[in-house]
Amino acid sequence: MVKTFRWGSQGMEYPMETSEPNVARPIDARPTIPVFLVHQILLGARRLAVPLDPVLRRAGISRALLDSPSARVTQTQCANLMRILRRVMRDEFWGLLGRPVRPGTYALACRAMVGEATLGQAIRAGLAHYRLHIDDFVPRLQVRGEVASLRLFGQALPSEPVAFAQSTFIYQAFGLSSWLTGQTLPLRGVDFVRPPVLGMGGELHRMFDAPAHALQQHTALHFDARLLALPVVRDDTGLATFLAEAPGNLVLRYREDDSLREQVRNQLCSRLRNVQDADATSLETVADALGMPAATLRRRLWEEDSSFQAIKDTIRRDVAIRDLETSSLSVQEIAERLGFSEPSAFHRAFKKWTGVAPGEYRRRHRAADGD
Repeated sequence: MVKTFRWGSQGMEYPMETSEPNVARPIDARPTIPVFLVHQILLGARRLAVPLDPVLRRAGISRALLDSPSARVTQTQCANLMRILRRVMRDEFWGLLGRPVRPGTYALACRAMVGEATLGQAIRAGLAHYRLHIDDFVPRLQVRGEVASLRLFGQALPSEPVAFAQSTFIYQAFGLSSWLTGQTLPLRGVDFVRPPVLGMGGELHRMFDAPAHALQQHTALHFDARLLALPVVRDDTGLATFLAEAPGNLVLRYREDDSLREQVRNQLCSRLRNVQDADATSLETVADALGMPAATLRRRLWEEDSSFQAIKDTIRRDVAIRDLETSSLSVQEIAERLGFSEPSAFHRAFKKWTGVAPGEYRRRHRAADGD
């Protein structure tokens, strides 16, 4: 019997290691993180000349992978990196700002917010708290007609570290607001003052699930003003668990599983656990399981700015990366469990996804552990 554990505030189940023989290990398909986000997280540490090798080693990230623009890391590695930098630098923004934001600041803001009745009151309480701790920008909630905006007022063109800190601030505000109300906060759009790092544009759209605009006057979130009246449904008891899981529960956006994209992803994840033939993960089979014609599934995914093949490739990529890093499965075994007809097809696909061959990716990861 395969045991599972619950991960994060999203209540998703993932496999634990099992010593029972002849048990097919369920896939762990949590999305992975592009390596250029790791480079952004390290901007402050580089600026302050913090030795990176010990930090990366403790986070389980190979220094060699940082040289591969297409490489990706796991959510756990990314969360570990944030947690380690926060501890080493005594700064919740990892040296990105002019003065440190001391550990505990986020927790105090959260405690102030859960005591409020509505989302609008909670956001204002949280922003008032942060205005005491940040000098590089001033966060304010503005309401103009039917649109509410969380805007960060500061320099017209902030430095790259400060700009990334601003992006981090609004992303955490988005995730925390969603958690406080118990639902994903639908956004009208997201603004950034600097152009996105190469390759980050699409990631930003997926993280916020909203149109992202660069080179704007302020970094900002925009959403319907009526959402400010949503009740805060969390309390101090739930907050303790939320804080214990941070920042891992905010590495990717707080997401409900109600979109068709997520339904397709869930279907593919379950079917990739023990692939017997290609039909098990075909568009037609998944569409039938969801009770709709294949053409309808294709059209509705297109309306969500996605596609069946893109979802399938993303799952395969993320599972392959995690298996190469954490399992003793051979490259051929990984290819087989992901439904590739032959190892060479898996090699080509993996190199397209990450820029390196599977074996080289595994060697670089193991170099981080001193193997």
